[in-house]
Amino acid sequence: MSDPRRPSALELPISRREALKRTTLGAIALTTGGCLGGIDPNADTGTGRLAARVAEPTTSTAPGIYPLGLESGRDGLLYVPASYNPDTPAPFALVLHGAGGDSSELVTPMRPLVDDTGLVLMAPDARAGTWDAINGSFSYDAAFIDRALTSVFSRVRVDPARIRIIGFSDGATYALSLGIINGDLFSRIVAFSPGFVVSRTATGKPKVFITHGTSDTVLPIDQTSRIIVPALRNAGYDVEYHEFAGGHAVPADLLPQAVAWASA
Repeated sequence: MSDPRRPSALELPISRREALKRTTLGAIALTTGGCLGGIDPNADTGTGRLAARVAEPTTSTAPGIYPLGLESGRDGLLYVPASYNPDTPAPFALVLHGAGGDSSELVTPMRPLVDDTGLVLMAPDARAGTWDAINGSFSYDAAFIDRALTSVFSRVRVDPARIRIIGFSDGATYALSLGIINGDLFSRIVAFSPGFVVSRTATGKPKVFITHGTSDTVLPIDQTSRIIVPALRNAGYDVEYHEFAGGHAVPADLLPQAVAWASA
């Protein structure tokens, strides 16, 4: 088993440009483990391992939309749906926007859907134009996500068995990558038009939901999802996959299905 701090050449993250030439899942080293409550003592955001874990909230948050309140510039959003009951653990999703986007990109179309399903949404803003590991390695974005998760877990009662990660485009690449690395935290992953998977040591076996447009010119399907999906299935992941007639987008007709799947 390779040391996740010293990835082999096959496991090195690749750029989005390189992904269009060569999309690979890489060699996934399977491990097990995890904890709930407080932090994971084995965490190392440089490898993509997150420390945050569900804990008893120290305050109560009413339904509504709030800034994360962690940064004065690019920060993020917390959306607590209308159906949230602070006495009942809720399903929760970390939501990751595409390159050049911000936290509202997916939260805005998802809000009316999660009001019915009860899915709490936390959408951080990437520290720069896109997520760190897309261009190199896990660092400042993974650390910020860890801070945001710890903060929200102290404000909202979350069901530790129903923590999800959802993303679009570069956010989908990041969601797949973080979700596989932290499969003991995220039990389901939704990826709308992903580009590749940043390979590190995998933990757990989260279920995966992927959509991709057959006319996508940004991340062409033949070089991305049509390679990623078989690779994930060959590695033993349960993958629900939907191709749609369209380009680089979150399909309006599949979004409700994806939200319902993530909320289950």
